[in-house]
Amino acid sequence: MLRHRNPWTLTLLLTAIVVLAGCNAGPSVSGTFDRNYTVSGPIRLELTNASGDVDITGSTDGKVHVHGEVHSSGFGFDNPQKRLDATVSNPPIEQRGETIRVGKEISHLRNLAIAYTIQVPHDTEVETTVASGAQRIRNVRGPVKIQAASGSIRVEKIDLDAQLTTASGTISASDIGSDVRVSTASGSVNISNVKGDVRVNALAGVIQVSKPGDRVEADTASGSVDIQGAAHDVKAHAVSGRVSVQGNPGAESYWELKTASGGVQLSVPDSANFHLSADAISGEIRTDIPIMIEEQGKHTLRARVGNGGSRVEVHTVSGEIRISGGK
Repeated sequence: MLRHRNPWTLTLLLTAIVVLAGCNAGPSVSGTFDRNYTVSGPIRLELTNASGDVDITGSTDGKVHVHGEVHSSGFGFDNPQKRLDATVSNPPIEQRGETIRVGKEISHLRNLAIAYTIQVPHDTEVETTVASGAQRIRNVRGPVKIQAASGSIRVEKIDLDAQLTTASGTISASDIGSDVRVSTASGSVNISNVKGDVRVNALAGVIQVSKPGDRVEADTASGSVDIQGAAHDVKAHAVSGRVSVQGNPGAESYWELKTASGGVQLSVPDSANFHLSADAISGEIRTDIPIMIEEQGKHTLRARVGNGGSRVEVHTVSGEIRISGGK
């Protein structure tokens, strides 16, 4: 199981890489390299990059293809052409058994930006750490563990777990065969069609989750939470922002929807069955579905919807709570 890392810890870890990369100032030169590696059976790809986009795709030919686009810069005695020639002739890649390491000896990559396009067998585990640059990983077995200080992350068609962490940048994950874990300090998160659990923690940013296969936990300090198609346990919390959940709680499900400043929208089918507990310290509670009221106050409501069963708790300090029905 992949371990979850706090985005602030990630920022500290990547600071050293940014320093080593330099600022890429001064005159620059460019070049490319290509390398092919023969592998057999499941492999592991480890990549570290200071600056440059990364694109990793699963293929069917049983080989690893690495294409690099190199940009070298510098002033004075720092000769960018010499550094470029050395990198193109001897790229920072090594193979040890069934492990491919890209970006080895990062201390030698000062004032270098390398954009990687990599093809790997589908049966590949991927771990990347990128200081600055967009990352896209798709069509691999996994698990995948992706980290970034600055730059977008997009993963698609991963068979196993995906753990995604960034200090600043958008995160997108779709068609994941197991669990998804996301941490971001600043950036929107969009998760769709996940067969396992979804857990998202954002300090600032919009969280959107659709078609989760199991439990959902979404927490943001500043931003909205929007969950579509929920059927299992849900915990959706926002300090400042709106919380919206659409779905049908299962017989043993527990939904906890909270926001300090913002409204809560709950949308369920007319056939839903659950016990409702709603509290709005400053705001109205509105229901557009048939309910059996058990207890009601100015800012509280306890009720049974349908035959009861699962539990749905909704809390807001400042904002309206609305429960609506549909098909």
